[in-house]
Amino acid sequence: MSAGDSPQVETVQAGPSPPAWRELVLIFCLAVATIGSAPILHLADPILAIAVEVLVGIAIVVVVPTYAPAVAIFVLFFQNLFVSILSPLVPLPSDLDFIKGYNFLVCSVMWLATFGLYVLGQRNQSAEVNQIMRWGVITLAVVSLYFAVGFSQNGQPAAVYLRNIVLPLFLFQLSLLTAATYEVRITPFLVTVAVVLISCGYVEFAFRDFWLAITNGYTFWGFDELKATHSGVWEAEMRATGNVPVDLKDRFRFDFLNTPLLEGFGLSKMLRIHGPNMHPISFAYGIGFLALFLFSVGRPLLALAALPLLVLCSVKGALIVMVFVTAAWISTRLLGAVVTLLLGFLGLIAFAILAIRVGLQIGDYHVIGLMGGLNGFLEKPFGRGLGVGGNLSDSYFSIDWGAAQAAGTIDGAVESAIGVLLYQMGIAAFVPLGFYFAVALKAWRLYASSGYLTQGLAGFGVMVVLLNGLFQEEALFAPLALGLMLSLAGLVIGSHARMQSVAREDAEFEHLTRYQPAT
Repeated sequence: MSAGDSPQVETVQAGPSPPAWRELVLIFCLAVATIGSAPILHLADPILAIAVEVLVGIAIVVVVPTYAPAVAIFVLFFQNLFVSILSPLVPLPSDLDFIKGYNFLVCSVMWLATFGLYVLGQRNQSAEVNQIMRWGVITLAVVSLYFAVGFSQNGQPAAVYLRNIVLPLFLFQLSLLTAATYEVRITPFLVTVAVVLISCGYVEFAFRDFWLAITNGYTFWGFDELKATHSGVWEAEMRATGNVPVDLKDRFRFDFLNTPLLEGFGLSKMLRIHGPNMHPISFAYGIGFLALFLFSVGRPLLALAALPLLVLCSVKGALIVMVFVTAAWISTRLLGAVVTLLLGFLGLIAFAILAIRVGLQIGDYHVIGLMGGLNGFLEKPFGRGLGVGGNLSDSYFSIDWGAAQAAGTIDGAVESAIGVLLYQMGIAAFVPLGFYFAVALKAWRLYASSGYLTQGLAGFGVMVVLLNGLFQEEALFAPLALGLMLSLAGLVIGSHARMQSVAREDAEFEHLTRYQPAT
């Protein structure tokens, strides 16, 4: 896989860095051109679109490698905005679904090009990086094996779950190898993205009709309605919730945090905001991540401006990440890193037990789906293959939720990422989960020794998102949830590896210059 574990690492220089504002302009122009052109090219010729996006992804890694992590983050946040704006030109729902896949294509190509250069020795190959990459490749191999098993039974769901599982790994390795080799200045980019996203969120909240008009939202969501009607999703949702939407805004109305536990507090239904990525859960995780990141880099006022949007998204998982990570930061300052880590583990375990117990009492769909996954794991501990079971399975639309609530479980696994992984991959599910947890511990150890809040966010943030995976499919399968956290983890771990390499080279150079031959 690599050229060995030699501690002699040559740090590649990417050339003189342009001023921050100029670099920002270049990144945004490149990112907009990359993903904004995909729908247009696809409408002209899908083969042409694929070819162009592949070439662009390779060119980014070869010519401006330090921009690759930023471009990946941008396309995940904003692709659906471009798709929505151009949706009146899209003829069929199937075309829209295909176009939505270009962000995965771009990210995958950039990862593959970066990985290829790593194998060829053009990226940091220190012992630390090599070890992390080996375990990542093993994880990818195990997931691919279960994809092959599942694809033979149910091809399309298997492909979707493969994409959902491997994309966070791709983002992590892309960021790790890039930051381990080059100096990546990600803070100005993420701050700018945060400003844009916060602005979009408040515009959508205050001027919903205007937002839907300028983004062609009615057309975009119209395709989604057609798909939901034909697939049976709407019928399943109406049976489960008893809600019958009349218009588009009705589809956006949810009980606060989507839980019956708050019914006694007089909290009425609210209009969720979806953000430019057109998905409330993903947008909430993205906003939560950026709010925490802004706090960590000394932008508290901007971070505070993002917090109301979390409430307006009405997503429990993103709020849980905010609470636990903030508590971990405070506890580390007061009690130290080791005590905080132990207390954090106990807190996460206690929260999981309490959530499962309460969820079973109130008939929560996520907990019921988790129980189904655990039962399926016990029945077949070696799994069934990707795509067998889960929200994409045909049986999902025929679930009798009333009977499931009475039984406290279902035949299958839904609404829980970890439940679905255990059901589909069996004991092998602990390979990707264990790898992500090990990455989190690595980032946390860096935080324990440095005190940098960004490293603490990467470490504990991944842990909390993994916890959320018990009760939410999107926690592990939405790129803006686990994917963003792992991307940040790759950046902080890679940056640390690069600095160690530079320090080692400087020490060796100083030793050589001090050497005086005997006369």
